[in-house]
Amino acid sequence: MTGRRRLGGRWVRRRPLRARLALAASAAVALVAVGVCAAAFVVLRVQMTRQLDLNVAQTATQRLQQMRNWGPTPGDASCQYPAAPCVQIIPTDPAEDARGGYVLPVPPAAREVAAGHRRPYYSEITVAGHPVRMFTTRVPHRNEALQVALRSDTVERGVRQAAWALAAVGGAGVLFAAGLGYWVSRTGLAPVARLTATAERIATTRDPRHRIDLPPGPPAHEDELTRLAASFNTMLGELEQSVTAQRRLVADASHELRTPLTALRTNAELLARADRLTDEQRDRASAALGRQLREVTTLVNDLIELARDEEPRPLLEQVRPAALLEHAVAAAREHWPDLAFTTRIDPGTATTALPGVPARLTRLLSNLLDNAAKFSPPGGPVETELADIAGELHLTVRDHGPGIADGDLPYVFDRFYRAQAARALPGSGLGLAMARQIARAHGAELTAEQAPGGGALFRLRMPATPRPPEGGG
Repeated sequence: MTGRRRLGGRWVRRRPLRARLALAASAAVALVAVGVCAAAFVVLRVQMTRQLDLNVAQTATQRLQQMRNWGPTPGDASCQYPAAPCVQIIPTDPAEDARGGYVLPVPPAAREVAAGHRRPYYSEITVAGHPVRMFTTRVPHRNEALQVALRSDTVERGVRQAAWALAAVGGAGVLFAAGLGYWVSRTGLAPVARLTATAERIATTRDPRHRIDLPPGPPAHEDELTRLAASFNTMLGELEQSVTAQRRLVADASHELRTPLTALRTNAELLARADRLTDEQRDRASAALGRQLREVTTLVNDLIELARDEEPRPLLEQVRPAALLEHAVAAAREHWPDLAFTTRIDPGTATTALPGVPARLTRLLSNLLDNAAKFSPPGGPVETELADIAGELHLTVRDHGPGIADGDLPYVFDRFYRAQAARALPGSGLGLAMARQIARAHGAELTAEQAPGGGALFRLRMPATPRPPEGGG
């Protein structure tokens, strides 16, 4: 039996989800329908039998009230007619029985009732080939028993008719359950079917632009499957953005690497003919080759970090943004000695500490300062400030250069994007993109805007209780 159950369980599990759901729904509704019909049959049979017993008892009561000095009498009518009762009186002593004999059977239990040694009782008997329900009770103040019987074939016929009718209703209920189960499975799993078809189509075409059609209606009335389909659409949107970003990254990286690699190859070929160059030419070629190697190395490292699209998750530290800003500004002064870097730190933020990755936050500040320095005029100031505004730490970096054009402002944080005014400046166009990625990984937001009076202003908003950096461990 255990092996059969396991085999049946495996067969069910191998069926499609729609078939299993239809089978389960059909079985549940069919079980309810059959159970209701069976309960109705039992209740109907009990009620009809009880009504027959009540009629027999009432007839017995009426006959007892009509009795005067009747003695033992044989049964009348021989239970020939369905509505006519059979009545007979029997004594305790068989020697006193009526001469004509009895139509109804006289068992020993009836003599005991007549003697008062047993309670009245009902019994099923057969008289002249007809089923009969008989009630035996004692005649008061006399050693006699009264037997009253009514034919029960009408009740049995009604019970059989009710059984056939309930069986037909139950069969119709089973068929209805099968249709309902199929409809429930088809309707209820429609979003799952669309989700499966969309997933298979994406797997075949490798195109994440497909979406699942959602039923109309407000989001508040969506069921679980509709929310699942909406979540799957959201996931497809994120996947599409990720694939698009990867393709754009590969295209932009190949474009950006082509120029430095060409220059590297040119300088390498030039140094291969060093015997034809003067010492000054050879030194210039060697310096250019080293500079280009460093640029390519920096570009490749930046591409690797941006392509990962998440922050590494080393052990977090409690870092003080004020100390990081002072350190980054000090490093920028050494790298850009011709510029004047100024720092203003709100005293209330000097000791504020937040969880973060110091190296990554330092890289963010360095990228902002380098960007400001590239666009600042010679000797011009680069202003930095750290303040607490409405429970948020605001760190700003401002230059006094040409600023950001309105058409360039939405794209300054895109990878490899370089404004028209920055085409001749060194850099790969990855610094600001990396800065925003680091900021968002730390729960902060980095924005760019036009500074009052000219120049560009970059603002880093850090919440008082930022979430820890994202990424894998």
